[in-house]
Amino acid sequence: MTEAGHAPVAVPVPVPTASPEDDLADRFAAGDEAVMEAVYRRWAPLVLSLARQSLGDGAEAEDVTQTVFLAAWRGRHGYRPGRGPLPAWLVGITRRKIADALSARTRRTDAAAAAAREPDRTPEPYAQDDVLNRVDVTRELRRLPEAQRRVLCLTFYGDLTQTQIAHVTGWPLGTVKSHARRGLLRLGRSLVGEAPERAR
Repeated sequence: MTEAGHAPVAVPVPVPTASPEDDLADRFAAGDEAVMEAVYRRWAPLVLSLARQSLGDGAEAEDVTQTVFLAAWRGRHGYRPGRGPLPAWLVGITRRKIADALSARTRRTDAAAAAAREPDRTPEPYAQDDVLNRVDVTRELRRLPEAQRRVLCLTFYGDLTQTQIAHVTGWPLGTVKSHARRGLLRLGRSLVGEAPERAR
């Protein structure tokens, strides 16, 4: 009893609660497919910014960003929330993917330089066509609406099925199929339109 004759009042101790980012990280590590889109929205700007700073090319930086999150999802079992925050883990993956992109760029530059040193060597016509086709597809992909481009990039470069793309993006499977169909139709029309120009 206190001097006033009243029992002391117990002051409740606040129980610490996990932050929204901690909750995302825990669900990501547990393999909760529904959280992948939220993780992408939350930290893609960070990854994209780092990639742009290092690569100096917006389109290449976007490709690296997609690759980072695909790699993170596939390797999520290697992430341990207790060892560090999720964004720090993503930054580590980003640095490795940037290094890969720079190495690939160096290889392309070296190959071009080597080809320039051999002026008498003319590539076979089919090899020239193959290179032109890859350039055309890459250029036309970048002209597609963002959603269509994302679905086709995940299909072509990420080697994902439409069901897997739905899980990664959080979009309904029907939406993914619609974006894929429209993107392919638009890509096909663009490439067919380019063919007569190239033949001139």
